[in-house]
Amino acid sequence: MPPDSRKWLPAILAALLLVIVVVASRGGDEQSAPSDASTSTALAPPTSTTTTTVPKVPIERSLERGSSGDEVVMVQQRLHDIGFDPGPIDGVYGTLTIQAVWAYEKLVMGAPRADATGTVTPELWNRMQEPLGVRPRRPTGGLSNHTEVYLPEQVLVVFHKDVPALITHISSGELDEFGQPALYCETVTYDTDLNGELLEEPETKDICAYAKTPGGVFTYRRLIQGTRSGPLGDMWNPVYFNYGIAVHGALSVPAEPASHGCVRIPLHISEYFQTLVAIDEKILVWNGEKEPEDVTYAESLPSFDGSVPNPSTTTTSTTTTTSTTTTTVPTTSSSEPMSTTSIDGIGESSTSVAD
Repeated sequence: MPPDSRKWLPAILAALLLVIVVVASRGGDEQSAPSDASTSTALAPPTSTTTTTVPKVPIERSLERGSSGDEVVMVQQRLHDIGFDPGPIDGVYGTLTIQAVWAYEKLVMGAPRADATGTVTPELWNRMQEPLGVRPRRPTGGLSNHTEVYLPEQVLVVFHKDVPALITHISSGELDEFGQPALYCETVTYDTDLNGELLEEPETKDICAYAKTPGGVFTYRRLIQGTRSGPLGDMWNPVYFNYGIAVHGALSVPAEPASHGCVRIPLHISEYFQTLVAIDEKILVWNGEKEPEDVTYAESLPSFDGSVPNPSTTTTSTTTTTSTTTTTVPTTSSSEPMSTTSIDGIGESSTSVAD
């Protein structure tokens, strides 16, 4: 290098270094500013966007009702993280944890409803640490939220843009020995008339209906915050979707179908369930016989009070006679509810209310 040019060498090197820094910073800016396409892929389930493998932590024993300790905390935390709400993460294996495990066994492991144990074995815990892999049966392409109810499995899933936001065990309409909606006859008391107006005196009468939770495609129609005390029982924070049938919290959510037709969810989940769904959102119900879209309008109707014979017995001094009264349910070609009181289940005598 000529002697005269050597004096310019430090300046040349500094300029080159400045160019390298500017180019590198621009490249970093481009990577940190995602395009619309990269933003949309962020809505996909976590298992489809990450390849990170977390080492599994084994447990040495099966966990069941009455178990306690750090291993129970791990199970409860994992259930919570993947959308199965076990209630307080307190290290105590109680009913709420069991209900969450039931849902996992039935939905993820494919266990028949009657075979769900609520016990976390070392083998089940090993599977629970893997990606969830739950997908909607009716995906929306990530465009909207909806709910899917699987009656054979007794599981409800709220999907937000096709990603599970909540997975819970449920208890729907009670079944008879043949697996059909069970008939119930009860004495109930109404405090409002057909228009929802308060009666001067409550009206008590005998009703008969079937504990039917129909399959079909519905939308959430109305919600009530707090306790709704209906003739057939109390409901916590009900969200109505099929006349008097609602998703609601209940004190008892057993392993088997046990309601009058509503979809019971654990009480602690009902405290926030209304924040996960919205009026006019779809709720699809699988009845185990037909796809929701294939259920006819008539098949999607609840069992209305008086739509089956209602036995009433009159006793005299000489004879006892039994008569039956049948009320015909109005039919319509529309999929809309017949009246406002049929939607929200308040005081109507034409449709089962609560539970």
